[in-house]
This record gives sequence, structure tokens and C-alpha cells, in this order.
Amino acid sequence: MSHAAIILAAGLGTRMRSSLPKALHPIAGRPMLQHLLAAAREVFDHLVIVIGPDMPALEKAALPHPVVVQTERLGTGHAALQAAERLQDFPGDVAVLYADNPLITVDTLRRLVAARREAGLALVAMRPADPGHYGRVLTDGDGNVERVVEWADADAAERQAGLCNAGVLCAPASHLFTWLRAIGNDNSKGEYYLTDVVALARAAGLQVRAVEAPEAELRGINSRVELAVAEATVQDGLRRQAMMAGATLIQPDSVVFCHDTRLGRDVTIGPQVVFGPGVVVEDGVEIRAFSHLEGCVVREGAVIGPFARLRTGTIIERRAHVGNFVELKAAVLGEGAKANHLSYLGDAVIGAGANIGAGTITCNYDGVNKHRTEIGPGAFIGSDTALVAPVRVGARALVAAGSVVTEDVPDDAMGIARGRQVNKPGRGFRGKGVKA
Repeated sequence: MSHAAIILAAGLGTRMRSSLPKALHPIAGRPMLQHLLAAAREVFDHLVIVIGPDMPALEKAALPHPVVVQTERLGTGHAALQAAERLQDFPGDVAVLYADNPLITVDTLRRLVAARREAGLALVAMRPADPGHYGRVLTDGDGNVERVVEWADADAAERQAGLCNAGVLCAPASHLFTWLRAIGNDNSKGEYYLTDVVALARAAGLQVRAVEAPEAELRGINSRVELAVAEATVQDGLRRQAMMAGATLIQPDSVVFCHDTRLGRDVTIGPQVVFGPGVVVEDGVEIRAFSHLEGCVVREGAVIGPFARLRTGTIIERRAHVGNFVELKAAVLGEGAKANHLSYLGDAVIGAGANIGAGTITCNYDGVNKHRTEIGPGAFIGSDTALVAPVRVGARALVAAGSVVTEDVPDDAMGIARGRQVNKPGRGFRGKGVKA
């Protein structure tokens, strides 16, 4: 049987105090919506995303999946009904998911679909430590769901129920859209609640089953505080996954991963290391404390940091060393090459075994265009050198400390580009009457 899902993503994020649609707020470097899409694609054959008007960035984030627009925000039931034009004649089951509930797992979604095959309607529920204002799921003695009541509409006895609604449900498409058209808005908020389909399913004599899942994967995200809690949950999982796969984290709680960080075996990561999107780290790499990496590849056996920054487009080859306060951008540091102190290397290719002295910079930007610097294998760049691109320093060449290099240096040559030293006798401090 085919399965489809409607993802409700029209929320404005009012409590986020943000102009960014709620579903675009990131967790581990990826928008909430895309976290949910990644899980949903593992279970459902078709996805339709419901967004609000004037949300082009959200529509782009949903690609390649179709979107429909909810022009009026009249509740979750009304939002799900907007997908009817796409899924009305769908031959299988349709689930309804929430973009601000992005941590629901593939396992829970599969259990939801399996439960639907045994009942007319299935929903996901949880038992949070603090039920708070969640809607309550009321069951009979056999565990069948009788109805779901929103907290605002529940009486004191109903609010004592520990089983809470996560909002996610699944039903045959033909039933779901019939029920959505039938629900009313006679409630404290005057909205069309998706959960009212439970009462309609029961009235039709159908069994309704609840699939329980942990609170950590079902809690909604409606504020920056809740976003931070979700981030912490995801980071805990990513750290555990990294360590189980063979990486050593010296101080795990201080390391920040991105959703797509890839680590090899025997990688050692020091405290306060941050990974942005698109980082690949091969076996045996050491990343020392307070380093920041994004959009880069670090090959086997390299050493990074402490206090290093690797930016997008950088490749650190095998056994190369990047030291403290060194920044690389769109640069290749060759096998065994070293840049150990206080340097900026942008738009550069640095050959195997080259040594970059402290204070070296590649002057890659002329105010309009970026230019390349090439440093050959085995070259030695003296401290406090400025390489004004485009420029090439040849293989095994030596550049004297303090040089400003504006012309190519041939292979095996020494380049000196600095003013000649002149000493003026008697012009020191003592010559000006300063006592020793």
C-alpha cells in the first residue's frame, strides 16, 4: 500500500519573535522542516507541504515536494484540508505531520503506519514529565482511544490524564478528507482542530489506536527556549553517534556538530570544537580545542588547531598541520605541509611538505576579484610574508621573512622583497638623553 503525508508548516513563529518562518529555524545546521522531510521520506511515498502566504524561502526549502498555501490560519484541521486537492483520490493512507515537531523518528512513523493497518485511525501520543497544556488522549479500558480533548476545553478530571496528544495521525485518505470537511469550530479558540477527526472516526464505529513515543522526539518547538532544548537533544544524539562510530570526544558536551558532519575512525576532538555544514574528517585526525570547521575536508592523520578556522572549500591533505590562529579559505594544504602560527591562507594551493611561517598572509582580494596563490612542494615561506596574488612560489623555493611578494619566485630560488636595513648610530634612545 502507498502512503502519503501532509506536513503542516504554515506557522509564523510568533513566539519565536522572528521574521523567519518557524519551520526554517535551524537545528544542527538544518531547518526544522528539512529534518522532518528526511525522516518522512523514509516512510512515505508522497509528501505535500502546507505553507502560509508569502513564504518563498519555505517553499524553496520544501523542494522537490509540492506545496499548497493556507491563506487563512483557521486551525490544524483547516490546514490539513488544504492538501485535499493533491491527495483527495490518493489510494492509500495519509498521515498528518508538523514541521515544528521535527525530531519524530523513522521508527515512530513506521509504527504509526503499522498501527493504522490494524485500526481505522492511528495517532501518536506521549507521556511527558510535565503534561502542561498538551491535549489529552482519553482511552477506554482496552486502550482504545475514545477522544482527544484540547487542554483549554478539558475539565479538571480530563486534565489529570497522563497520555498526551502529539498531533500526528494517520487514516485512509478517503476517510480523512471526509472527516476534515465535517469538523466544526465550536471550541474556545473558534478553530478547526485536526484532533476532532478522532470523535468522527469513533462515531463511524472505527477503532482508534495510539502509538506511544518518547517526549524527546515529540515535543513541539514554539519558542527560542524550546528550540534550544531541541538543539541539545539533537547534539546529544550526534555526539553519541560519533563516539559509537570510533571518535574520541575529550569533552563531549562542549562539541557542536552539524547534521551532516562525517567523521572517520580514531578521530580525536578536543573541547569547544564547532562543526558547520559540509565537513568530512578522515581517520586518525586530531582536532584540537576551540577550532571551527565548515565546508572542508580533512584527510587522514592531519592535525588541526588549537584555535584554527577552516572555511568553505578547504582541503587539508594527509598528515598536514594547521596550528593556532590559522585560517584557511578555499585553500589546499598539501600532504605533510605545515602552517602552524597566525596565518591567513585564502584561495591558495600549497604543495606537499611546504612550511608556512608565522604571520604569512595571501593577499587574495583586490577589492573586486579574488586571485589565486600557488606555493610549490617543499617551499619555505618566512615569517611575516605577504603574498600578493596572483603569484606563484616555486617548488623548494625560499621566501625571506618580512617579504611582500608581488612577482613569481622560481623553483629552488630565494625571493627577498623587503627594504634594505639601515642602521643609524647614535639615534637610539640613549642618544636622545634617555637613561639606561
